Amino acid sequence: MEELRSRNWFGKTDKMGFIYRSWMKNQGFPEDLFDGRPVIGICNTWSELTPCNAHLREIAEKVKRGVYEAGGFPLEFPIMSLGETLLKPTAMLFRNLASMDAEESIRGNPLDGVVLLTGCDKTTPSTVMGAASVDLPTLVVPGGPMLNGKFQGHDIGSGTHVWKFDEDRKTGKMSDADYLSAESCMSRSPGHCMTMGTASTMACMVESLGLTLPGAAAIPAVDSRKKALAQLSGRRIVEMVKEGLRLSKILTRPAFENAIKVNAAVGGSTNFIIHLTAIAGRMGVPLELDDFDRLGSGIPLLLNLMPSGKFLMEDFYYAGGLPVILNELRDLLDMSTLTVNGRTHGENIKGRETCYNREVIAAYDRPLLPHAGIAVIKGNLSLHGAVIKPSAATPALMQHRGRAVVFENIEDYHARVDDPGLDIDETCVMVLKNVGPVGYPGMPEVGNMALPKKLLEKGVTDMVRISDGRMSGTAYGTVVLHVSPESAVGGTLALVKDGDWIELDVAGRRLHLDVTEEELKRRADAFVMEWPDKERGYVGLYRQHVLQAHEGADFDFLRGGSGPEVSRDSH
Repeated sequence: MEELRSRNWFGKTDKMGFIYRSWMKNQGFPEDLFDGRPVIGICNTWSELTPCNAHLREIAEKVKRGVYEAGGFPLEFPIMSLGETLLKPTAMLFRNLASMDAEESIRGNPLDGVVLLTGCDKTTPSTVMGAASVDLPTLVVPGGPMLNGKFQGHDIGSGTHVWKFDEDRKTGKMSDADYLSAESCMSRSPGHCMTMGTASTMACMVESLGLTLPGAAAIPAVDSRKKALAQLSGRRIVEMVKEGLRLSKILTRPAFENAIKVNAAVGGSTNFIIHLTAIAGRMGVPLELDDFDRLGSGIPLLLNLMPSGKFLMEDFYYAGGLPVILNELRDLLDMSTLTVNGRTHGENIKGRETCYNREVIAAYDRPLLPHAGIAVIKGNLSLHGAVIKPSAATPALMQHRGRAVVFENIEDYHARVDDPGLDIDETCVMVLKNVGPVGYPGMPEVGNMALPKKLLEKGVTDMVRISDGRMSGTAYGTVVLHVSPESAVGGTLALVKDGDWIELDVAGRRLHLDVTEEELKRRADAFVMEWPDKERGYVGLYRQHVLQAHEGADFDFLRGGSGPEVSRDSH
């Protein structure tokens, strides 16, 4: 075992050693904890403002127990917690800030290894991004999904049913009293969304990357086996430190390719692209937007989970969890990639191959859909690409030509979408501008625009919608997202006008604005950026340095890593 990094703090015999040890002892830590054992940081994203993560203090205690059992010294620390449900204007605005918090908290403290406690969707990529930039032995404990929602004798899914219930209330199919009752019925235990929203997608992502113990992704937050996994993770991180098993040995190009294929098979969120690309950028692993289409679009959909199917994460766990998916895809994956337990995916799935419910997890040769994944579409309307999730879209709209109905920003959309006089029908294409990384700022989950009330009342259930924003992984519809370059920086999306004709051809991977090059040039010459170039604080920093969606929306100055070395003392 190489010399422990923490010895540069606690192993010193001079004045600085006195300071580092003495002030820690005011918490009642005995002398022998500073004797050279591995110091493990428990990065906790607990917050009562992040409901999905509100149980993580208890999970942290279980991790500590495991660390102590393995002869380590656990030290819990907080970082900014990103709750998608409350944080305005969008948690995505602060993902990069939280990653900086994680990175500098890990680098600046006497830690030899780290356990990341995650849950709500941005807490997973932000902590992994930060840890990747430091490159210590690191292990993730996902917080786990809520129990299935139960409403009037039926299972309901977080997010997915919110969109449905909202439409039903608008059209009189659901009473206000039932709408209020469903709130409590949907969210009935600690944990993150139990649909295949972005939080569940991120849990599957870290397991497929090899960053969790096997089977971690689907265990419900309140299941006793989640606590057991946390304790085992505490034991394992100590061994990882002794083995020198750093993130860079796990997060290799084959690991990222595995994650893309697994995401397709589980019907994962489109947000997966943004987050995996950002993590790869921190590791220096080349990953392009086209890789997601090339590697993922031919993968069959195997998981029957909302919003692409009918079941929920609790059912996924009982059916066998992600190891069953890995087993079904074993001929398509690199099963030799290393995981945090020191074994390969191929070794980890042995004894875990059995599927206990084929309604929930389909066999590879009898999939729910022959081709899933996320399609990357390009054209004069998305020069650097846009994305669509076919498994959540309406097949009849996957090739469509329609008249554009344009909303210049989110306020314009809210003000006019339900106006009875709005000139729109079901054949039109709804276009929302200025909701990208720079334009909003922060690229919120508003791309799945609710349809106009007058069309919902006619029975219309889907339309083609295009924006430079994102949508919740719990959402559904024929929604084109992440248009890049975004409208706020002069992308073609900014030039679309009411009445323009737009062609979507998902099979042909094409998104075309039917306007002449001469007219586009005239519009581009007249385009003026409207967002302020001088803003205070973090938002100003964000707008100046955020990369576009196809590059993961990380900061340009955070690409790559700084490593774990800090040579200077504080006094």
